[in-house]
Amino acid sequence: MKLMALMIVALSLISTTWAQGQHTQTGRKSEPMQTMNDITMVAPALEKYAQGPLADLWKRPGLTPRDRSIVTVAALIARNQTIEMPYYFNLALDNGVKPREISEIITHLAFYSGWENAMSAVAVAKVVFADRKIGADQLPAASPSPLPLDKEAEAKRATSVEQQFGSVAQGIVQYTTDVLFRDLWLRPDLAPRDRSLVTVSALIASGQVAQIAYHLNRAMDNGLTQTQAAEMVTHLAFYAGWPNAFSALPVLKDVFERRPR
Repeated sequence: MKLMALMIVALSLISTTWAQGQHTQTGRKSEPMQTMNDITMVAPALEKYAQGPLADLWKRPGLTPRDRSIVTVAALIARNQTIEMPYYFNLALDNGVKPREISEIITHLAFYSGWENAMSAVAVAKVVFADRKIGADQLPAASPSPLPLDKEAEAKRATSVEQQFGSVAQGIVQYTTDVLFRDLWLRPDLAPRDRSLVTVSALIASGQVAQIAYHLNRAMDNGLTQTQAAEMVTHLAFYAGWPNAFSALPVLKDVFERRPR
């Protein structure tokens, strides 16, 4: 345990040093790391698409700018793409995502995209928060009063997972129940609908197709509409690539068709 703690501290220091170096070199974090002039010097066609389809994407009506920011931040963290994180973290804050919600997104994705991806995001967010003078009073408590637990639904989920995998890997089955669904998912500073939006976005962005159906159904139970889900995958085609988006489409189609109308 001591060795693991030392490793985490060391990785945190490395990530923080990297982020501080980037901050020193690039100045204001509300600006993209790569300007249009930078892109034109390397790939003029890419600049054309950035000014055209990518810019238009953010104006589409299927998702609010706030939702698009949540989807984008989730994709960047899931894929550990830190270069553009400062810009998109700032954009998310400008679009109405609260500091405590960004904090919760990072915490949530430690479990759904990996601890080190979350640590990289922490290093970037630390600088963004400092620039905007965001203090501890704007962040969620470590152990807040949880949201109410749907005991019937959770018991059904836990029983199903135990029956399928309890004899295979009891440890992860127990952590899934105790840490994820009876703790993480009940944290109140990210609404269940938004937490689901983060989860599904991260799954699509990282190509985890097998997990999408359960979490998309959960997202829609939590208030995500079919129109919003469809627009989410459209948005992710740009930020996670067409193959990941198209790999998710059969799952979305199946979920949409099976849900009661």
